[in-house]
Order: sequence, then C-alpha cells, then structure tokens
Amino acid sequence: MARGQLSLSVVEAGVGAVLVLAVTTGFVLGVPSPDVREAQLDAYANDAATVLSNEPPRHGGTTRLAEVARSPDAFDRERAALQRRVERLLPDNLAYRVSTPHGSVGYRKPAGVAVGLARVTTAHGEVTIRVWYA
Repeated sequence: MARGQLSLSVVEAGVGAVLVLAVTTGFVLGVPSPDVREAQLDAYANDAATVLSNEPPRHGGTTRLAEVARSPDAFDRERAALQRRVERLLPDNLAYRVSTPHGSVGYRKPAGVAVGLARVTTAHGEVTIRVWYA
C-alpha cells in the first residue's frame, strides 16, 4: 500500500505562513482599547461617597450622609448645602445625582451615558451617588 507523505519542510513552511499571517492581522486590526470611562466614573463616585460619609453633620447625626437620610425635614434643610458640597468635590466636567430615601439633588441622568455609581448605607437608609460626564 503506497502512501504519499509531505516533507517536513513543507509542513514547517505552512505553519510559518499561518503564524506570519496571524501576527500581521493582529497588527493591522489592532486590539480594541478597554473602556476605562466607567471605571473612572466609579472612582469619582466612590471618592465623593467616601468624603461625604466621613464628614461630620452640620446639625445632627453621625455623618453628613446620615443627616440628609434621617428625615424629610433634615433633607429639605440640608439640600442646598449638600448640593454645594458635591459640586465642590467633583470636577467641573461631571454631572451628578445624589439620591436619599427622602429626595434627590443634582441632575436627571440622560439615557445612554456611562455612569459611575457608589452606594452608602446609613442608619436611616441608603444614599446613592451617580456621576457621568456632562
């Protein structure tokens, strides 16, 4: 029974050609860059949450966030101060929304934008901070 055999050098040349083609295709098409926008936005939101959750309250409670989450009256009293403080914390190119059990400050999030998110649990409920590029 006769069998045909490829020479080893022909097989090596074929493997080499496929390897060169694969490397060339990788350079031509490139590698998609990772989307770091959401990670950066999460970092901004977490930084703001950390600062606000460690600040002393203006009138009562354990922290500034616990104070605004305490009651509707406390939220209404502290709303403007919270808004000013968040605006000072975040860069100018970011918009934000801070939501408490008794209300929100900031802007409505437009549809289809990347958002960074941080949540802080207080004794009076959860406070959520969302940030996005304006």
